[in-house]
This record gives sequence, structure tokens and C-alpha cells, in this order.
Amino acid sequence: MSENDSGHGGVLVAVVAGQPVTVLEQAARLADDLDVPLVCANVDPNRYLVSSYVDGTVVALPYDPDLPETEDEPFDSELEAHIRAVLAPLGLRFSLEQLAGDPSWALARLAEELDARYIVVGTREAGVRGSLREFFNGSVAVHLAHRQHRPVIVVPLAPVDGSGRLPWEDPPV
Repeated sequence: MSENDSGHGGVLVAVVAGQPVTVLEQAARLADDLDVPLVCANVDPNRYLVSSYVDGTVVALPYDPDLPETEDEPFDSELEAHIRAVLAPLGLRFSLEQLAGDPSWALARLAEELDARYIVVGTREAGVRGSLREFFNGSVAVHLAHRQHRPVIVVPLAPVDGSGRLPWEDPPV
């Protein structure tokens, strides 16, 4: 779903519903500084990619056979409205891409297709739920950093100062 450009040579940013706006803002700032387009990609990890088309349409099926099957995977309309509201005042070239499957694999594949200069992701959500999800699924940023050749920029979402403990660290003994 292109806004102004195909995204070739641009900045790829992973966007998810409920994500703090900081990730999108930092990716937009980088794209603007480099004068390249921004590609906002949302990945549905509950579906797997069947095929994708030049116009950005993605055909995906659910892993869970009890979920309804759909022919194409639309970009979340609320997330799209949020992205447009954040980026509209900047006058930045951007496009929206809906992906399916493993987030790190899907983002790396799209980055390769676009010949993206950078991939921008946010840190994981703080708390027990985020720690469990990362334990079972792994960090998208870590997977990207080890499985493809582009620089990965990780935007901190809830930084902890040097004296603070991270949510997944063991308490002092």
C-alpha cells in the first residue's frame, strides 16, 4: 500500500498496535535525515505467508485451524490511521506493508526485497508477559542482527538507568 514511494533504499520500521510512538518517530527521523522513504511493516505472527504480490497484497493462512481463513491479510486500519497521523505533519515518503509469519524472518525478507538501508525495531515490552514471550520466541532484534546483513537499530522503549534492574534479571541476593 504505497503512499509515495516503493521504499527501495529506505528505512524499514517494524510497527505493532499499541507500540509507543517513539519507534515510529525515530525511524521517521532517520529516513528524513537520509532523505529516503520509510516503510512501515506490521507482522502477524499468528499466520504464515502463502504468497505476496507486487501491489503489497499478502495472502496468509492461520497456523490455528480453528481461526477463519482469509484470502488476503489487510493492514490494521487503526494502526494505519495512527501511522498516518504521526507521519502526515512530517511530509515524509512512506508506505505500509502487511507481513505474516515469524517477525524476524518476514522483516529480513522484506528488507532484502526493498534493499533497505536499515531496519528499525523497538525493544520488547517490559514485564513478565514480555519476558515470557521473548523467552519462548526470542528477541526480534537479536534474530535480525544475527540473520541478515543490514544494520538493525533498536529503539529503547522503557530504558532503565544504570542502577535499576531489568525486569528479567534476578533480584540481588
